[in-house]
Amino acid sequence: MGMKRARIIVSGIVQGVFFRSSSRHQASYLRLTGWVKNRPDGKVEIVVEGENDAITDFLQWCHKGPPGAMVDHVDLKWEEFMGEFSNFSIRYSDHW
Repeated sequence: MGMKRARIIVSGIVQGVFFRSSSRHQASYLRLTGWVKNRPDGKVEIVVEGENDAITDFLQWCHKGPPGAMVDHVDLKWEEFMGEFSNFSIRYSDHW
């Protein structure tokens, strides 16, 4: 299996529909760590780390999102696993 890291950009109606809190719940359920944030361009950006199968399940969820979301596109970029997160959090600002 192995540990992986993915950066995901979700486009569509994904802000103001509880996408961030729902993704935090889904990631925690799948035992993934990382973060989610709204971007100024109306998209949602997510970084997740964990087992490959769990990330695959999370990606499938991202294509639907929570009720009220209308996902148009999901961009995925695989990155090197870093193991830098202890949980999955919502980021409200880039100033961390």
